[in-house]
Amino acid sequence: MEARPRVFETNQLLDTPAGLLRSRGEVLRIRQSGGQTILTYKGPAERGRHKSREEVETQVGDAAALLTILAKLEFEPTYRYEKFRTEFVRPGEHGVVTVDETPIGAFLEVEGHSDWIDKAASALGYFEKDYIIESYATLYRIYCADNGHEVGAGMIYGEHLSR
Repeated sequence: MEARPRVFETNQLLDTPAGLLRSRGEVLRIRQSGGQTILTYKGPAERGRHKSREEVETQVGDAAALLTILAKLEFEPTYRYEKFRTEFVRPGEHGVVTVDETPIGAFLEVEGHSDWIDKAASALGYFEKDYIIESYATLYRIYCADNGHEVGAGMIYGEHLSR
């Protein structure tokens, strides 16, 4: 298995003031990671034992310029989360395993086709009962509720949730 280097990521979710995307189950995200800026659209999630959703991504040159353009189209940042991510891939396989270190804990993410996810999870000692399909925003709200923290602007290192 090959590991891609651990990188720090900043992710911002954007929506209209009326919450148009959220009301439709869609997500617009700007990710800054390893010197790259990536704009991602995520369609509504199909829930089952795995979460599945359409994703369209493109690399962009300047995050500040992109935020300005999106602001002119009435999109504003609504949530921010940071994490350290390490990716693991096995040549010839059609999936990726990542370790995401966040201010609320570390998470193992397994992405690929359903059969591949189950096979990889099982090889790592995890089973369907262990799967978490909630978003980081939802996990953050649950964490705050369980630990008596006020819900802030997001999971950001150096703020009240950091360890």
